[in-house]
Amino acid sequence: YFPHIFGPEENQPLDIDEVRRQFIDLTGQINADPANPATGKLSPEETALGFLEVANEVMVRPIREISVMRGFNIKEHVLSCFGGAGGQHAIAIARKLGIRTIFIHRDAGILSALGIGAADVVIDRQEPAGSVPLAPSLDRELHRLDTLASEAAAELEKKGYDRTKIDVTGYLNLRYEGTDTSFMIARPEDDDFHCAFSLLHRREFGFDLRSRKMLIDDVRVRATASLPSQLRQRKITREPGKPCAATSCYFAQGWLPSPVYRQGELGAGQEIAGPALIIQDTSTILVEPGCRAETSDYGDIIIHLEETGSLSAGTEADPVNLAIFSNRFMSIAEQMGRVLQKTALSTNIKERLDFSCAVFDPLGGLVANAPHVPVHLGAMSEAVRKQIRLQGKSLKPGDVLLSNHPSAGGSHLPDMTVITPVWKNNAIRFFVASRGHHSDVGGISPGSMPPFSKTLDDEGLHIKSFKIVEDFIFREDALHALLMSPDQPVRGPETVTADLKAQIAANQRGIDLLSALMDEAGEEVVIAYMQHIQANAEKAVRSMLRKIALQLQASSPSTVLAAEDRL
Repeated sequence: YFPHIFGPEENQPLDIDEVRRQFIDLTGQINADPANPATGKLSPEETALGFLEVANEVMVRPIREISVMRGFNIKEHVLSCFGGAGGQHAIAIARKLGIRTIFIHRDAGILSALGIGAADVVIDRQEPAGSVPLAPSLDRELHRLDTLASEAAAELEKKGYDRTKIDVTGYLNLRYEGTDTSFMIARPEDDDFHCAFSLLHRREFGFDLRSRKMLIDDVRVRATASLPSQLRQRKITREPGKPCAATSCYFAQGWLPSPVYRQGELGAGQEIAGPALIIQDTSTILVEPGCRAETSDYGDIIIHLEETGSLSAGTEADPVNLAIFSNRFMSIAEQMGRVLQKTALSTNIKERLDFSCAVFDPLGGLVANAPHVPVHLGAMSEAVRKQIRLQGKSLKPGDVLLSNHPSAGGSHLPDMTVITPVWKNNAIRFFVASRGHHSDVGGISPGSMPPFSKTLDDEGLHIKSFKIVEDFIFREDALHALLMSPDQPVRGPETVTADLKAQIAANQRGIDLLSALMDEAGEEVVIAYMQHIQANAEKAVRSMLRKIALQLQASSPSTVLAAEDRL
């Protein structure tokens, strides 16, 4: 059903036989690979489906990340997709995200091109404001907005657009004093920019900074000319369409008969139960089993998922699920980082991104980390192991540990590590940890850790192990006493405390996601794949070292490889 657009003349169809042959060869290689952890043999169809599942998991990761960063609950939203292949992946991605409704525009395959042709005409005008404080009286700024608005609208009029159909919106680019994060705030109806900025900042970062001034960096207006009405969609009036063909599609359940519909022949309100294919010249929509597609009055496709999916895997290693779980664990660490960045207060963490997050097994072995700061990640495993040795027997649900001591897996003293056990069925199944560079931890000079230090005390506060949260209670008084040690008190303890709370929140996000993953796939399966991932990593490193050794010994048989590492 794919358009005939291949070959020198761009008139040939997909070569299905060649694709099938290639997958048979690839499956043979996978099944014969001694590094393949699977105990059974894959079929070519299972191989192809496995590639799709891994690709979908990779696509899901940034959606989760961005949604968490912006403070949205993905499950409350509708998934909108476009592109020629978007409709083929939409249901699988929606299942993984827990979304129950999908919207696919009737011209989804050419939506980008259509958008360019149907886009509103926009004129922007912007001027610097010199980072002046946002005063209660905005007469000067509002006057500048009105002047820029008149200029932008006049330019659109010169292009032939009717002034009555031009919409103009004014903005102030605001930020808190002492920060680099600014937001363009559209002019509120009541002109209360203070309130609008505070609400947006709180939604994005989880807090506001009422003690700090709001600064105006820029004033801006946007003038928009509306589209001609003939470019808008029109309702469809045709009768419900019938299948134009019948085929079979391969799903996790195996081959299933699937009717084929042409999207341009579907009537308004027509419903199609999956499995089915809905095709047009520029896109294909796959309606999976257990889903229902509905045509809107304008010819768009709305898909309803009866159930969101869950990971289906056994405890035996499988190459497809190995890749999927690896992505899931890494996604958890990445989402922890997003929460930390969003809720932290200091420039070091929020804007310089000097932090790292990772997931560890019950013994402190690394399972997955986000691509954060390498020097953090190399030592964090030892930091977790040290806390297990120091506090392991006394840990209980609701405890969170804090450490930065170099003998306890620390890097330098400003890097504070917050470690939280993940409990399930009265046992620790994982640890999650976050390490962030704090602006000051005491010592003999601001910023801590001066090069002329003679003792560890000169560098700053050093903590081997401290329960910053005990029995779900944040020990604020004890922490304040620790930070304000009379010998070398921390400068700016409020900021340090706020960042530590952000690290605790990031760890809690990791706990929630790991718990949800264990509920979804089963505790035994998740723990098994945690171990499979570690074993696979060991195999990969051993294989790499073996390959290097063989290459060197081929040129110099007497070569002996040796290495020594210290931390």
